[in-house]
Amino acid sequence: MGKLGSVLIFHALVAALASTGVAEAEPRTITPLPDGWRFIQADPEGAETPTLDDASWQAVTVPHDWAIAGPFDPDAKAAGENGFLPSGVAWYRRTLDLKPQPGRRYFIEFDGIMERSGVWVNGHHVGYRPLGYVSQRYDLTRHLRADGRNVIAVRSDTSAAPSSRWYTGSGIYRHVRLIEIDDVHVTQGGAYVRATAISDAQATISVTAEVQNDTGAAVAAKVELLLIDPDGREVGQTVTATSEIASGRTRALPAEIALPRPRRWDISDPALYRAAIRVLAADGTLLDNEDVRFGIREARFDPATGFWLNGRNFKLKGVALHHDGGAVGAAVPLAVWRQRLTTLKAQGVNAIRTAHNVPSPEFLDLADELGLLVMDELFDQWNVAKTPEDYHLFFGDWHKRDALDMVRRDRNHPSIVLWSAGNEIHDTAYPVQAKAALRSILDIIHAADPSRPVTMALFRPNVTKDYENGLADMLDVVGQNYRENELIAASRQNPKRSIVGTENAHNRSNWVPVRDYAPFSGMFLWTGVDYLGEANRSGWPNIQNPAGLLDRTGRQKISGMERESWWSERPVLHLVRNADPAAAGPATDGAGGPNQPVLPTMIAVATPKPKVALFDDWTPQDRSPHDETIEVYSNCRQVEAFLNGRSLGTLPINADASPRRWTVRYAPGEVRATCRDPGSEAVSDRLRTAGKPVRIDLQADLPTVGSTFDDMVYVRARVVDANGVTVPSADSRLHFAVKGTGQLIATDNGSSVDHTPFSSPDRAVQDGVAVGLVRGAGNGRFTVTATAEGLKAGAVDLRSTK
Repeated sequence: MGKLGSVLIFHALVAALASTGVAEAEPRTITPLPDGWRFIQADPEGAETPTLDDASWQAVTVPHDWAIAGPFDPDAKAAGENGFLPSGVAWYRRTLDLKPQPGRRYFIEFDGIMERSGVWVNGHHVGYRPLGYVSQRYDLTRHLRADGRNVIAVRSDTSAAPSSRWYTGSGIYRHVRLIEIDDVHVTQGGAYVRATAISDAQATISVTAEVQNDTGAAVAAKVELLLIDPDGREVGQTVTATSEIASGRTRALPAEIALPRPRRWDISDPALYRAAIRVLAADGTLLDNEDVRFGIREARFDPATGFWLNGRNFKLKGVALHHDGGAVGAAVPLAVWRQRLTTLKAQGVNAIRTAHNVPSPEFLDLADELGLLVMDELFDQWNVAKTPEDYHLFFGDWHKRDALDMVRRDRNHPSIVLWSAGNEIHDTAYPVQAKAALRSILDIIHAADPSRPVTMALFRPNVTKDYENGLADMLDVVGQNYRENELIAASRQNPKRSIVGTENAHNRSNWVPVRDYAPFSGMFLWTGVDYLGEANRSGWPNIQNPAGLLDRTGRQKISGMERESWWSERPVLHLVRNADPAAAGPATDGAGGPNQPVLPTMIAVATPKPKVALFDDWTPQDRSPHDETIEVYSNCRQVEAFLNGRSLGTLPINADASPRRWTVRYAPGEVRATCRDPGSEAVSDRLRTAGKPVRIDLQADLPTVGSTFDDMVYVRARVVDANGVTVPSADSRLHFAVKGTGQLIATDNGSSVDHTPFSSPDRAVQDGVAVGLVRGAGNGRFTVTATAEGLKAGAVDLRSTK
């Protein structure tokens, strides 16, 4: 639960007390713990002891990823899988000024520690977790000092590297909070809210609250439930019968409310309700309170027709996302995800796969708010390794707890429509072992959340005979990575199978089979955003996998432009230059009339092209007359192209989703393409020839930015000519600076081979662009500038809020 959850708890509590008149008591309190941490990138003796002098340690705030500071090193132990960034042991310490009170319990909750972590309070070891992606909560109560001086110590260890096939980050890289509750309380993940029956007239909202009694005697308790609609109005209330809970025991207390005229959560209207859950003593005294956001929606997978949401049948147009945020590493401000997810949704993306690990809670909160569907994924390994130090070492001992904790934490999110038990699991080469492991995971998920189906990303199932030996049919929805026609064959072989593409390539040949086969529920592209690590195939100096629709800075790539033309429901048109000779057809001088067709050879389907052949500019290195191909990605039925104002002709949309192409003799100036569909004539794009670089243009994504960790804004720099055209060949090195109530967090350019530390204010442009990541520093205003030798400086003014 993030800061929003804490605010909701407070306001809902006030409303509950006012409406029911229950006796006043100390409610659940949640205190974020971002500040006051001391950090050392080492493994000193006695670091867990309360008497250790840590005054020389570095003061940091959390979330904190120490590895992203670098340096990039070709000899890094984790190598290209971790983006050639460092790994190792680090410690964090923090003093809690907390005097324990009778009848109260105190927990510390971490949303993620990378990895093999241990936690101590006042020198007492309270917990250990090998997997770095799961949330973890520890009870501090019996180890707290009466005088209030309590020392929390955390050890994180990524020295056994590589342990994942992508950049993991290191340290306490997600949020931390202190939770204070009554001895009688709702357990961790123990509040479960779901709509068990939905119609236009009414929905039945079922809530189960698992209540733990940590007192020394039996307790009589009941649960009060209030429903708050998306507009903040109370729309339902009920109280359960009083039940006795024995000392040291947990009891599930169910409640149910009939909700008239429910507003459904949908990708176009992500309406969120709130269930205010109150645990009351028999006399009405408030013991505990927990607020749960939820959505009312009907999601299902049908073997014959694919995916359905609220009575509508459509394709999952999804992307896979790793957990890093580019220049900020694994400690990702929510603003980074908001920029990325908003941009992806604007391109027609409607679903996200959390590859290949449990995401942060606030990521799922954001998916709920934006109306994005989610495949929530658990593991990249079971018992068989992919890298020597990965989770296979711990799967047997830990997978049940990790799976259960994930599902209980995430099951109230309406965005989640699928659980994934794993990705390309190599156990499938050993069917007996694989089926036993899968059955263990399925039983856990289905027991904790019977409302959702489970899939997994099968890895070459025709090789390991998954469709023949019964493993695939254990899944509620059969998922396969790539080889779309194999999955279609499996569907036809057994029409009772629901199917989804769990990981898919960007090519047209991957999309069209999914688009045209009704049972295919949809696909998840690899990947939505370029990500750090998994660079072993390309090797040094490459630090990332550049397979995204967006680059690391959240900027749309050419692959994203093409995908948008296939997936968007609004008119889309993008124009690029294709320098691949294989794409060229007969050249035209641009003298044709507006309706003159281009020869069919100009729009013949081509094989997948090297991405390097596509350019978002009309500035080739060769400025002499030569053949150039312009390529248009558009869902418009008719598109007309122009060179320096002269029509090149109009082309219809291609049934196979291939781009429309015109090949012309190059001339400097402008190429333009315009949608000719009635009512969409304003949809157009143009490319202009760039001159010499003259100045830096700065634009901020947003005019205002807050000052907390989760606040951040991208300030985008372009090196432009006298006419404001981006100069793609510019090689300037920009210096970013901030003056006023703001701070520079990092810089980036999306490059696969730039080894400049992200914290550096100096950044070379790539394709004429770079970005500065900035945050506020209190109420006020600040100015971001970018300077470079020989260029007029750029500046942008921003407002900062606390």
